[in-house]
Amino acid sequence: MYRYIITIIVVFFLSSCSNDPEKIRIVTEKNTLPIETGQNVQINYTDSGFTKARLFAPLLERYANEEKNYTEMRKGITAYFYNKNRKIDSYLKSKYAIRYDREKKMVAKNDVVLVNNKGDTLNTEILNWDEVTQRIYSDQYVRITTPDEIIMGDGFESNTEFSKYKIFKIRGTVSLKK
Repeated sequence: MYRYIITIIVVFFLSSCSNDPEKIRIVTEKNTLPIETGQNVQINYTDSGFTKARLFAPLLERYANEEKNYTEMRKGITAYFYNKNRKIDSYLKSKYAIRYDREKKMVAKNDVVLVNNKGDTLNTEILNWDEVTQRIYSDQYVRITTPDEIIMGDGFESNTEFSKYKIFKIRGTVSLKK
C-alpha cells in the first residue's frame, strides 16, 4: 500500500511539471527587472553645453545588461526640442516611449502628437527619433494639420524641429482656406 501511494504522488508531481520555454526563459533570465526606476522624471539632452531636448515622463524604467540597454516610459512622455537660441522649436507627446540607449534612438507610440513653432501638428501612432542624424520619421499613417490644410499619408520624415518635412504616399489633402 505504501508503494502504491508513493507511486501516485510521484506520478502526480511529474505530470504537473511544465517545460514551456517562455516560462523557463522568464524564470532563468537575469536582469528582467529595471536597474533604475523613476517617477515624474525630467531628462535634459545637451550638446556642447546647449539644451537640445527636455523630456518629462511620469514613469521611467531603465534596463541594462550585455544584450540590451534601453529606457522605457510606459506611462508616456512629453518632450520639448530647442533651437540654438534656446527657444522651443517643437514638442512631442505620446502615451508610450522607449529609448534605445546604445543606438541613440527613441520610439514614441500611441496617440503621438508633434507640434512645431508654426502650429503645424502631426498625429500618428508611431514616431521614431534618431538622435545621431537629428531626424524624425514614421512609416505609419500620418495626418499633418497646418493653418491652411490637412494632409494625410503613409510615412513621414522631418528634421527634429519639424520645420522641413515630407509626407510619403499622400492619401489626401483638405484645404482649410475659405
